[in-house]
Amino acid sequence: MSGVPQRTLLLWCPDWPVLAAEIVDGVPATDPVVVLHANRVIACSERARAEGIRRGLRRREAQGRCPHLTVVDHDPGRDVRAFEPVVAAVEEVVAGVEVIRPGACATAARGPSRYLGGEEAAAERIVEHVAQSCAVESQVGIADGVFAAGLAAREGRIVAPGGTREFLAARPVEALGRPALADLLRRLGVRTLGDFAALPAGDVLARFGFDGALAHRLAGGRDDRPLAVRQPPADLTVTADYDEPIDRVDAAAFAARTLAERLHERLAGYGLACTRLGIEAVTAHGQELHRVWRHDGLLTAAAIADRVRWQLDGWLSGSNGRGGTRPARPTAGIVRLRLVPDGVLAQAGLQPGLWGETGEERERAHRALSRVQGILGPEAVVTAVLGGGRSPADQVRLVPWGDERVPARPGPQPLPPAPPAAVPPVPAGSVSGVAASRPVPAGSAAAPASGVTPSRPAAGAAPGAASAPVVVPPEGRAGRRAGRGRAVAEPPWPGRIPPPSPAVVLPTPLPADVRDAAGEPVVVSARLAVSAAPARLTVGAGRPAEITGWAGPWPVDERWWAPAEARRRARFQVSLADGAALLLAVEGGQWLVEAIYD
Repeated sequence: MSGVPQRTLLLWCPDWPVLAAEIVDGVPATDPVVVLHANRVIACSERARAEGIRRGLRRREAQGRCPHLTVVDHDPGRDVRAFEPVVAAVEEVVAGVEVIRPGACATAARGPSRYLGGEEAAAERIVEHVAQSCAVESQVGIADGVFAAGLAAREGRIVAPGGTREFLAARPVEALGRPALADLLRRLGVRTLGDFAALPAGDVLARFGFDGALAHRLAGGRDDRPLAVRQPPADLTVTADYDEPIDRVDAAAFAARTLAERLHERLAGYGLACTRLGIEAVTAHGQELHRVWRHDGLLTAAAIADRVRWQLDGWLSGSNGRGGTRPARPTAGIVRLRLVPDGVLAQAGLQPGLWGETGEERERAHRALSRVQGILGPEAVVTAVLGGGRSPADQVRLVPWGDERVPARPGPQPLPPAPPAAVPPVPAGSVSGVAASRPVPAGSAAAPASGVTPSRPAAGAAPGAASAPVVVPPEGRAGRRAGRGRAVAEPPWPGRIPPPSPAVVLPTPLPADVRDAAGEPVVVSARLAVSAAPARLTVGAGRPAEITGWAGPWPVDERWWAPAEARRRARFQVSLADGAALLLAVEGGQWLVEAIYD
């Protein structure tokens, strides 16, 4: 929050909802008029106040005090629309105006006072200009801070610099605009803003909360934030006037390129680009021509120049129609040319296509890749299709460009990790690797529960991994049919690694060596028990790397009914001290690096 309030000039239009109803709906503000919201008066005209009507009265009570009262419903949109010309009039005199609410706007007082010869002269100039431009009565207040300037504007007063605290001290607590807080403060004996500002800030925060602390700052002459002035929109149009009328196509092409470069430079200066372009021309006889060009993408300087040249060519020379007719040419040459950018957006807001213009990338890519296939063969250009499988390599199928993109194995989306389940310990002397060629018979002590592939809780967690079993619903097992004539359920792929998937899958797994903290090889038994926590990893002939986290094992037992094709392995996710994360597999006592995580 700002410690020293900024010198602020605030313009206030009294009874603005009533004036807005007069401006937009034609309700005479000189009559007794009230604006109602939630059946209560929120604004009233001067004549209604003379009849005893005040803000906060109920509708029936207000009509009882003034039977010929005109009632208008509150419309915030109407108030904003009617106040916009007032703000525009203020911006014609000063720069950087912030709209506080419909009927009040503020600006920094330093610039106008120095330019117009003092704060009093600036206030008079703004009030006079608003009255002449909009026929609206207004008052200006100047003080240190927006809150104090708003109270000063209600009196048409200029508070001397440094005198804001004294100006606020005598004001009642109702000036804060918080009825509940004001009522509570009066019951506590605090009646003025000076009394409220004298209270300790910490005690106010503890007793009245954050809104009370904010009101305490305002009562002490300190604003909660600096002015957030409204910046007038930049004028992005470019115009060129020509002494000699342009009536030849070659001269029009030169003018188009020059004007297009100016427009592109102006847009680039604001970090903008356009997707539509309006071209306006005025002839020597006063004839006005206008066309809008649309482009699927960002218009570059060359694209703008081409479209301007094409349009000028069409205007000056015309083009043959269907029946040989030609459009009527302008009666004289062009003396003024104007480019109006439309569809303006941030230059980084529209990503151009990889292959050029938006909408053409598919056709151009297909032609280019088909040509490469014709030179190098169909298998030279392939795309990846994600399907089912237990290992990352099995889930991806490379399909030649142009062939049907069908996965090699059906499968559901990657399964989320499930809660961990305990695995019974095994005695020492376990067998290295996953040596058994057949699964443990169901119902034995070592067999896992139906539909659950067990895994041991990890000593540490690899990035994106969780040491957990994958729960498989019994009705979703691979190869099970729901009945004759019904579709086959998607296989669940038990033993599949949970997401996220590795970023790089090695075409040929690399041999590795995994050892525990004592330097002994880490082995996995037939019951999926890990002999010790993995501590060091050596890939090939490289240097050992420290393992800081691991998860697994995830067992895979494939085609156990065909001994020649049987495959049994267990996978682990490990994270290393250098930040790398790998997917390891152990099969027949041999550790392998299958994939790398990003």
